[in-house]
Amino acid sequence: MKAPATQTTAASAKEPPANPRDLTRSEIAYRRLKAAIFDFVLLPGDGFTESDMAERLGMSRTPVREALFRLELEGYVKVAFRSGWSVAPFDFRKLEELYDLRVMLECAAVDRLCTQDPMPDLGLLKATWLVAEKERKTETAEVAALDEAFHATLVSAAGNLQMTRVHAEVTDGIRIVRRLDFTQPPRIAATYDEHAKILRAILARRADPAKLMLRTHIEASKAEVRKITIHKLHSARPASTDL
Repeated sequence: MKAPATQTTAASAKEPPANPRDLTRSEIAYRRLKAAIFDFVLLPGDGFTESDMAERLGMSRTPVREALFRLELEGYVKVAFRSGWSVAPFDFRKLEELYDLRVMLECAAVDRLCTQDPMPDLGLLKATWLVAEKERKTETAEVAALDEAFHATLVSAAGNLQMTRVHAEVTDGIRIVRRLDFTQPPRIAATYDEHAKILRAILARRADPAKLMLRTHIEASKAEVRKITIHKLHSARPASTDL
């Protein structure tokens, strides 16, 4: 599955819905379809027509079409003349490249952070990650969001707007698999432990140890989500035609 596009293509450009009701139903369709893709209910390569999907979602074709074009722009579905829509295949090579780019960006951010005087305020990260074990979050979606925020905050705090922009695009591109890293309690615990060590090293201006731990942390996450993704792709079986 490719990284989200950053520009509107001619095939994807569509006028906004004609009225607020269509916009609302379009948003509902978009969220349900995206959730189905993220949860492997709709698998890479699955094909369907707008009419089929409208029936499965219990709504008219117009909001479904609007939702599908949004998802196409983000890289999650494809449309072909005559053959209809399909879920985009996973592109593991592109995901690997995005993870490699992420490592480079975040290590560069650590270098900048550790040389800034004064160091930017990282109080929110300390309040989130330097906590007692009993205060740790355990819900998958919440931890995934906090993990994203940790890494995004490190990059944005470094003060390079272009680095922050590119890092945000990388984050969008890996989000579909990255969140899988928090489906197992041991990985959540490891994330807290590793984030705490990385953060303490940065606060102590120990750039080299912080970068080494950061790289190891990201590589472990990449390996875990690849393993889980492959398992889910092989074992996923939709239990129902409803979304």
